[in-house]
Amino acid sequence: MSVPTPLTLAFNVEPHSGICSLTGELSLHTVTQAQAFFRAQSGLKTVDIAGLTRLDTAGAWFLLTQSAQGEAVAVTGASVTAQSLLKTFAAAMPQPEAPLPKAPFLQAKLAEFGERVFLGVSYLYNITGFFGIFLHRILRAIRHPKEFRFTALVHHCEEVGLKAVPIVALMAFLIGVVLAFQGSTQLQQFGAEVFVVDLIAISVLRELGILLTSIIVAGRTASAFTAAIGSMKMREEIDAMRTLGLDPAMVLFVPRILALLVMLPILGLIADVAGLFGGALMAWIDLGISPEMFMTRLVSGTGVNHVYTGLLKAPFFALIIGVVGCHAGMQVESNAESLGRMSSNAVVTAIFAVIVADAIFSIFFASLDI
Repeated sequence: MSVPTPLTLAFNVEPHSGICSLTGELSLHTVTQAQAFFRAQSGLKTVDIAGLTRLDTAGAWFLLTQSAQGEAVAVTGASVTAQSLLKTFAAAMPQPEAPLPKAPFLQAKLAEFGERVFLGVSYLYNITGFFGIFLHRILRAIRHPKEFRFTALVHHCEEVGLKAVPIVALMAFLIGVVLAFQGSTQLQQFGAEVFVVDLIAISVLRELGILLTSIIVAGRTASAFTAAIGSMKMREEIDAMRTLGLDPAMVLFVPRILALLVMLPILGLIADVAGLFGGALMAWIDLGISPEMFMTRLVSGTGVNHVYTGLLKAPFFALIIGVVGCHAGMQVESNAESLGRMSSNAVVTAIFAVIVADAIFSIFFASLDI
């Protein structure tokens, strides 16, 4: 193996001229030596390579990337072959892109707002289309009952409803306790402790029971739907279902959303009972209102329309949670990061949509004096 000719670096005879003359071989084997020499020098502005016996792409890169005080070092004395190599290498080197002019502050904010509005409208459009797919599959299941997956429906009813009973009942019980304690503290100032029963009943039956139940279900079920469908999409199981002639909407979406439609009103009713029980227990302990007195006041002072008003929201909340969760699952890409991001987005979106829907219902019922 031949040893490369040593690289000799020397300044021009003229002192402080900033000219460096290279003789020998500037190649992959000697470019490290050249870099060390150039780093030790200062004020180099011109490199004379007339004395080089060999120049390869590594040497060309070295010459083209040298700079002094932010300006490129000039290369002189290049032969025809060296000039061709330097020209070709210079054309192939990446050029930095010019930075885009920064938009004015107001214009940038308006552009950002417009982009967010567009993304929001696009998302609502996609969700509406997904809801239309669900309705179409429901109608098809009515016309062709054999295509409906009843076993899957029962399984998801257990997952969505039965396994959520403990956390929903505990949450509602504690909410009833908190309402009774806080309400009694305020009403005692006016000698109206008995009205704590009305406070608990109306708050739990009309708003908090079904709303907090829907928030809990959105947190545990929307993420579960997204994770299950998203992981199937990552493993290309949904593509395999289509290859086998199975409709993913009928197999995956319909049983899950129907399970929510069936179980959320039941969970809401359980939350109402648990909330009233917690409120009655706290009223008995804190105010001395016996269970019999609590029940009498509850029946005489609270209409059954409050129960209907609360439970009427349940199917709408169930549709929101189910559609959002299944839609997010179908948006998962082929990586774990996308699965985690869409699961988080599904939970946040479902909870936000449920709260917005509850506010709309409250305004609607108030306008009808219900």
